[in-house]
Amino acid sequence: MKARDNGIKRILKAFKYSFDGFKAVFKSEAAFRQDFLFCIVCGVGCCLLPMTNFTRAFLCFALFLILFMELINTAIEVIIDRIGEEYHPLSKKAKDIGSLLVLMAFVHFFVAAAILLF
Repeated sequence: MKARDNGIKRILKAFKYSFDGFKAVFKSEAAFRQDFLFCIVCGVGCCLLPMTNFTRAFLCFALFLILFMELINTAIEVIIDRIGEEYHPLSKKAKDIGSLLVLMAFVHFFVAAAILLF
């Protein structure tokens, strides 16, 4: 599918598609909503706690990483479900790896927070 638009029109359409993706995942994925709320709360905490700007930026990036991994995990699950609902070991493996991405992002955040704040 070739894009027909160029320049600013293409950029504006890309923003619209991104916003559509955000609305879709927020509406349909409880895990994303929970992760999003966690990141908002922790992000506010990062802004309120006394710390260096580097520490604040590092922890905020670690929070964004959680959301990035949750989006990748959701995309993997949607693609697997699009292929078919029947059980297949490779489908399970793909979904489990996507879940591991999210877990690793949370571990990264908690380890970074522990090291930088304590």
